[in-house]
Amino acid sequence: MLRLAHISDVHLGPLPDVTYRDLASKRVLGYVNWQRNRRRHMHDAVIDTIVGDIKANAPDHLAVTGDLVNLALDGEIEMAKHWLETLGSANDVSVVPGNHDAYVPGAFDKVCRSWAPWMTGDGINSPIDRNSFPYLRVRGDVALIGVTTARATAPFMANGFFMEGQAERLGNILDATARQGLFRAIMIHHPPVRGAVSQHKRLFGIARFHKVIRRYGAELVLHGHSHLPSLFTIGPRGVKVPVVGVAAAGQAPGGDHPAAQYNLFEIGGKKGGWIIRLTRRGLTGPALPPSDIQVIELGADMPVVREPVVRS
Repeated sequence: MLRLAHISDVHLGPLPDVTYRDLASKRVLGYVNWQRNRRRHMHDAVIDTIVGDIKANAPDHLAVTGDLVNLALDGEIEMAKHWLETLGSANDVSVVPGNHDAYVPGAFDKVCRSWAPWMTGDGINSPIDRNSFPYLRVRGDVALIGVTTARATAPFMANGFFMEGQAERLGNILDATARQGLFRAIMIHHPPVRGAVSQHKRLFGIARFHKVIRRYGAELVLHGHSHLPSLFTIGPRGVKVPVVGVAAAGQAPGGDHPAAQYNLFEIGGKKGGWIIRLTRRGLTGPALPPSDIQVIELGADMPVVREPVVRS
């Protein structure tokens, strides 16, 4: 059995010093949003509490599905690197970037250079870039597959993109790992489900992603972006692939979204008979430590929780 923890949308703060030159871009809107909203609801103390509880539960691996930073400032990217180092060995932590990590042109390349140890597949020694995704890491009987949907977008937009080249590479990885009898867990930032988020935050290429899943299959999809502990299913008729979201890891209680949570999966069994147990742990009050919020056995008869979309 492998125990896999999953967090997302950390939005580390506080922001480093920002210059007028830094704000001569889409960042000016993000900076205003941070000052008005995020800095009041995204707290480092909350993140520390969640990470402390994760470490106390000692998972075998941790998946981080994007949005580690806010404006993708150089100082933020470096701060996120140091934060990742505190989580444990890069061998035990896998990251995929989110839209905030690629907030402006050029930020994605900087993230790839800085966070490479956490976004590099097994046996890969060359520098990583957009074409390095998806990457593959195998831990026990579990194949961890990191997909990127991150790309700089226009002001007021937070869309993701899943294009043909990555779809082809994902299909090849899913096919190869299926032949090895592995449990295939895909990590992606934007939810690959229609209606999961509002239009200006949605993923372009959902149909392409579903086509790959229908052809090659998968056992689990982990995502962030919505800041909601959601559960959807996709896949061909009769085969349900759970698509699991999670509340933002830095979200303080009292905001419009659920307070900080993380997912803890226990994955056992073998091909044709995988057993997945999901426990959501998180804050239930302003001064309370994390506790079990929901326990779900993911399988053929699992419930599907469709959270309301926040239109913002």
